[in-house]
Amino acid sequence: MSSNTSSSTKLGIAAAALIVVAGGAYFVGRVFPPQAGSSAGTIAPAERYQSSQVASGDVTLGDTSVPVLMQTDAFETMIHDANFQALARDANFAALAQHPQALSAMAQNPQAFTALAKDPQAFAALSRAAAAADAQGRTAQGQAAQAQSAQAFAAMAQHPQAFAALAQHPQAFAAMAKNPQAFAAFARDANAFSAAAKNPAANVAMARDAQAFQALGRDAQAMSALAADAQAFQALAANAQAFQALASNAQGLAASAKAAQAFAAQARAASMTAQGAAAQGMSAQAAASARAAQATSAQMAASGRAASAMDANMAAAFAGNAQAFSAMAQQPQAFAAMAQHPQAFAALAQHPQAFAAMARNPQAFASFARNAQAFQAAAKNPAANVAMARDAQAFQALGRDAQAMSALAADAQAFQALASNAQAFQALARDANAFQALASNAQAFQAMARNANAFNALARDAQGLASMARSAQAFQSQARAANMAASGMSASFQAAMNANPQAFAAMAQNPQAFAALAQNPQALSALASNAQAFQALAKSASFQAMLRQPAFSAMARDANFQASLAAQGSAAQGSAAQASAAQGRAASARAN
Repeated sequence: MSSNTSSSTKLGIAAAALIVVAGGAYFVGRVFPPQAGSSAGTIAPAERYQSSQVASGDVTLGDTSVPVLMQTDAFETMIHDANFQALARDANFAALAQHPQALSAMAQNPQAFTALAKDPQAFAALSRAAAAADAQGRTAQGQAAQAQSAQAFAAMAQHPQAFAALAQHPQAFAAMAKNPQAFAAFARDANAFSAAAKNPAANVAMARDAQAFQALGRDAQAMSALAADAQAFQALAANAQAFQALASNAQGLAASAKAAQAFAAQARAASMTAQGAAAQGMSAQAAASARAAQATSAQMAASGRAASAMDANMAAAFAGNAQAFSAMAQQPQAFAAMAQHPQAFAALAQHPQAFAAMARNPQAFASFARNAQAFQAAAKNPAANVAMARDAQAFQALGRDAQAMSALAADAQAFQALASNAQAFQALARDANAFQALASNAQAFQAMARNANAFNALARDAQGLASMARSAQAFQSQARAANMAASGMSASFQAAMNANPQAFAAMAQNPQAFAALAQNPQALSALASNAQAFQALAKSASFQAMLRQPAFSAMARDANFQASLAAQGSAAQGSAAQASAAQGRAASARAN
């Protein structure tokens, strides 16, 4: 009897416990319902890639930048690209990936840099020369010299064939640059210059360098170029000081003339596009061919006359703001928007922090396209606007700038242009160096306003814009080198720059990035060992897009990226094995 009672008691206790547990579960479920985002009862969206199991040390809580990067179209393209796979599988790829800004710059001229990477000492020497040039350019004297060189570039771009001819005779050119007024008179009579060059001993300004002028006089092609554009003598006289520095280095002078020629060719193509392909009797395809055809001497002769019609301010603006225009070229859609609204964006460029905030979140400002006055009111009280609150002081400064407010009120559609090209402006804002170069050069926007037709044409030719920016950069780097030589630059720096003029031009735009790369031998090893792969990747817009992502460096060290890369390798091996087996079966079938 007592046994039965004990069993009943136990059953009762168990039942009561079950009721308590069930009730507790119900209570917890009511008080603490499942969190939003739980996968229970939902259909999960398709994912781009399958990640491996992640250990606790693999990620930082809250940081999703690498997974977001690995979901982009650019990553999807690159992870299937054989050249990217080859580079990424290099043991030193992670070291190389820590220098995305330098990588992006090197992609503009991959052959020069892959060759240079094989000689780390030469790479380091050139990097030091670029840093020295940058330091000198920041001084008051250097800035004045840069302004002079910008005007010299404009002169050479307006008279490209004449200066190219003179650059072939550096000793004669140097003599002319030292005494420009003596040669200015030949602007009215080029034939008189030809006659004087044939008998230089009779001309006081030529007698000291008689042999050099005789050689120039015997150069029929050079004489023809000067006769076709005698105004080059006047341009030389007007920019004598800048040309004197350039004339001190024959190689630098030749490189400068070549850069000016390339710029003039692109500028003429843009000018022709602006005037209308139909009016010029030239299709879009022919326009592209015209740029390529600048290598022919006949067309080169004509380009000097055509380029003289180009606004000199445009060439000077490129030379003075080459880095800004290079940044624009990276985002052609953003450039097109800015080219259509240059005054409004010039106003924003005066307030870079506010401009950056708008570029990061352009949709938040789209409504102001219908009411520019509302923007001014919001800027005066930015704390009340979610999109402005983070940068309140910057927007207050913008709101107090009457000239900027007037420019925005006159062209409120600039707000819509921001929103319509949101991805391009957001990408630009993520690239801190590019955006800084852009925002700190209001003169670039002013030049766009003065040359609206030409820049609107360039907006349809991203490659042309990039080419013109590179030409301007190359010229400015040579001008800096010339100024450094005049102030006593070391022979080793001069030799490094002469040997690698294009690489020096790129380094001079971002010396800090290249200085860091020069101190990383593992990174240089990865670049040198994968020269062919990098040269192929340099042509890829997807590769450039990845380099501009802030998470690119972290991605190279991420376990999920390594797993994805390994999966691609396994898939490739599997496909190769299947293909080999299929070939074997086919061969066996033929044998039977």
